[in-house]
Amino acid sequence: MQTNEAITIERDCDAILIPAGTPIILPAGSVVFITQALGGSYTVNINGNLARIAAKDADALGFEVEDTEQGGQRPAREDGTVDEDMVWDQLRTCYDPEIPINIVDLGLIYNCEIVPLEGDGNRVDITMTLTAPGCGMGEFLAQDVRNKVAIIPNVTEVNVDLTFDPPWDQSMMSEAARLEAGLY
Repeated sequence: MQTNEAITIERDCDAILIPAGTPIILPAGSVVFITQALGGSYTVNINGNLARIAAKDADALGFEVEDTEQGGQRPAREDGTVDEDMVWDQLRTCYDPEIPINIVDLGLIYNCEIVPLEGDGNRVDITMTLTAPGCGMGEFLAQDVRNKVAIIPNVTEVNVDLTFDPPWDQSMMSEAARLEAGLY
């Protein structure tokens, strides 16, 4: 896939305007340029504006809809616990729609805790932030986290809390992310 290549939207397609977080519809026949295709979603440039297209709508771009649900690749633990490595692996499939670096390496995940529930199942509590407090994409990114963590075996609930305390800054990025972003 070439990011400088013009792609014609094949059918009306739901999208989210970045960074406002406003839902829009990209009409069939619209010409877009893909700026990022990570974690199953696509960030496209349409008439100088950025929009996020969900993985389920890849066919509107002429791509096959792929199953990005990696949680089912490992078997459930027989003791009913959650594999914490699977949680972190799933979090690494979530990307800021404007920055081609996953949210773990960006330093957006402040806390991740697995809580056994009475009776059966487990809740995963995640505290995360955004790179900018005014970003309208926060709830969409949090929902992406919920969806991806919820498919992990033995996870029955996912709670995502957005916080801005402490505020995010570039020092929270992993060394690899800083190198990738040219911030070394």
